[in-house]
Amino acid sequence: MNARQLFEEPPRALRYIVRVVTAIELGIGAAAMLLIFFLVFMQALQRYLPVEGWSWTGELARFSLVWLTFVVAGVLVTRDGHISIEMIDAVPRLNRVVRVLSCLIVAAIGVALTAAAWELVQEQGIIKSPALQMPLSWLYAISMIGFVSIVVRSLVAAATYAVLGVPEPAYEDLGAPTS
Repeated sequence: MNARQLFEEPPRALRYIVRVVTAIELGIGAAAMLLIFFLVFMQALQRYLPVEGWSWTGELARFSLVWLTFVVAGVLVTRDGHISIEMIDAVPRLNRVVRVLSCLIVAAIGVALTAAAWELVQEQGIIKSPALQMPLSWLYAISMIGFVSIVVRSLVAAATYAVLGVPEPAYEDLGAPTS
């Protein structure tokens, strides 16, 4: 099996692993989104009820936003759903080089963020959040999952673009009218 075949039709076990990891990341993201919704709703409700407010709701909502942001970032890299400026689509060879280079830059930044998050996990274990008393190492550990995902998925995307080229954009996925 050559490289082209590997990227066009990956082994079944690899496809299964990618689907499971993606489902886990999206599940964590969905849970974080629901948690944010309910916690912010609780905060709004507390303003109108004659009960003392719970300070931990705002803190957990902020942590959940951080987790949501970083855990699903790798999925966005795989699905090419992240924000991008596509100014060079008309020049196919240049487009391939720029896409591979941008994926490698994203992977390098992901490596730096992973290293920083690992260091924070090691150092921040004794520090606890004010309201929840949650070790701050948990905040960075869950974010680190997303950073590792970004690195792996960016490297795979770079290799895929290098071997297969850049696929044509699927405008019907974006809700744009097709003719």
